[in-house]
Amino acid sequence: MRSEFLCRLQALQKAHTELVERKNKKEVIGNGVYDRYEYPVVTAQHIPLNWKYDLNEDSNPYLMERFGINATFNSGAIKLDGKYCLVVRVEGLDRKSFFAVAESDNGIDGFRFRSHPITMPETDVPDTNVYDMRVVQHEDGWIYGLFCTERKDPGAAPGDQSAAIAQCGIARTKDLDTWERLPDLRTPSPQQRNVVLHPEFVKGKYAFYTRPQDSFIEAGKGGGIGFGLSDDINGAIVPHEEVIDPKTYHTVYEAKNGLGPAPIRTEHGWLHLAHGVRNTAAGLRYVLYMFMTDLHDLTKVIHKPAGYFMAPEGEERIGDVSNVLFANGWIADDDGTVLIYYASSDTRQHVATSTIDKLVDYVMNTPEDGLRSAASVNTINNIINNNQHLSATEKQVKPVLAETFSHASNR
Repeated sequence: MRSEFLCRLQALQKAHTELVERKNKKEVIGNGVYDRYEYPVVTAQHIPLNWKYDLNEDSNPYLMERFGINATFNSGAIKLDGKYCLVVRVEGLDRKSFFAVAESDNGIDGFRFRSHPITMPETDVPDTNVYDMRVVQHEDGWIYGLFCTERKDPGAAPGDQSAAIAQCGIARTKDLDTWERLPDLRTPSPQQRNVVLHPEFVKGKYAFYTRPQDSFIEAGKGGGIGFGLSDDINGAIVPHEEVIDPKTYHTVYEAKNGLGPAPIRTEHGWLHLAHGVRNTAAGLRYVLYMFMTDLHDLTKVIHKPAGYFMAPEGEERIGDVSNVLFANGWIADDDGTVLIYYASSDTRQHVATSTIDKLVDYVMNTPEDGLRSAASVNTINNIINNNQHLSATEKQVKPVLAETFSHASNR
C-alpha cells in the first residue's frame, strides 16, 4: 500500500473516530424548559467511511469519495433494546434521501451508524425520494415508520422538473433492520406530508394525524393538523380528516403546520410537538411549538402555549435551508427524561433534554396566544404584577445569582 494512500486513510479514520467519540456538553444556562447541547449529535461526517469511500487502493488510488453525503437530519427516534436509535434522513450529494439507523448508549453522544443503511422496499410505483420518518411503537406490537414518499407529478407541464406528488409511505419492522412495506396511506387530500401514527388504537381503529390541503377539507376550516381513523393499517384509508390545530393569522404557524413525532401520554393529556411556519422577508421560518390534547378526545386541544417552543439559534440558523428547526423524533425515558431530537436548517441533527414534568408545566401554565399586541402586553403586566411581592427578597436573590453566573463562566 502506497504511503500517500495509507496516510490519507489513517487521517480519515482518526478524524472520524474523534468525532464519534466526542463527548457532548450541556449548555450552562437554559430557559428552564429544556437544555440544549454544544454539539450536534449526528452530522454528515458521522457517516461510516466505508459508505463513502472505495477503500481498495487499486480501484481508488487517490482515496476519493465515491458517494458523498450532504446532510443528516429530520430523524425519527425510538429506544430499542437499551439503545437510543435515530432513523436518520441521510441526503447524498445526488439529492436523494434514504434512511439509516444511528445508535447511542446515552442518547446524547457517541452515535454510530449500523453497518448498512435501511433497504426500504418499494411499492408498485417506485419512490423517487423518501424522507422524514416518524417512528412509533404501536400497541399492536409492530414498530411503524411513516414517511414522505415523493414521485414526479405525471400531470406536470413539459419541462417542469420540480412538480411532485407527495404521499405518506408506511412500513413496519421489529428490529429497524428488516422492513415490510405497506400500501401508502389514502386520504381525501391528493398530497400528504408530516403524517403521524397515534401509538394506541382509538375506537378499535388506527389513528392518524395528517396535514390536509386547504381545498380538500371542510369549507371555512382552513389548513392545519388533521386527524382521522382507518379500519386497518395494511391498506390504510382515512375517509375523513378533521382539522384539530388550524393555521392562524399572525402566529408562528400562519403559513403551515404539521405534527412532529407521535404524542406522549401523560396523566394530564397527550403532549404534542409540532412545527410551525411563517413567512418573513428572508423566506420561510420554521420553529417548533407544543400543545396538549384531551386523553379521551384526541381532537380536543386543551392547552397551547403562545409562540414557539424552540427556534434556531446561532449556527443552527445556517445550512441548506436556513432559519429552520424541524423535529420528528423524541424519546420519553423510563425516568421521566425526554430527549428531543431536532434538526437545524436541513443540515444536521441535535438533541435537547427536558422532563415530562417540565413539559407538562410548560404546556399547561404558559399563557396562550391572545392574538393581539394588547393581549401580549397584558400578559407581561400580569407577570410583573405577580412578581411584586418578590421585591422584598430581591437583595437576597441577587448574590445567589451572581455566584451562580460566576461559577458558570469559569467552567
